[in-house]
Amino acid sequence: MIAKDLSAENKEALLIGSLCALGGTIGYAKTGSIPSITAGVTVGALYVCAGLRIRAEQSHGNEIAVLASLALAGSSAPRALRSGKGLPIGLSLLAAYGLVYYGIKVKQQHRR
Repeated sequence: MIAKDLSAENKEALLIGSLCALGGTIGYAKTGSIPSITAGVTVGALYVCAGLRIRAEQSHGNEIAVLASLALAGSSAPRALRSGKGLPIGLSLLAAYGLVYYGIKVKQQHRR
């Protein structure tokens, strides 16, 4: 099977994954927070896995991206509501975008 070029679907998953991993690393560097680096790298890895599966035209890439978005939303939305700080709000918006974008992709796949 020949991998397709970087489509918008996998570019976005790879970008979001990289941002999550970078954010977790920055959180750790600033505060020494083990949960930040663990969550950032784990969610980032899920997005990267999704992007690579989408690019290779393997099954369940969009579903993995939805799962990563749910994990990101579950960890960032409560903090955003509680603290009102920019980073958790930004992560929550990124998660909402991922849920909508990849949710639509999953729905389109299942209609075929």
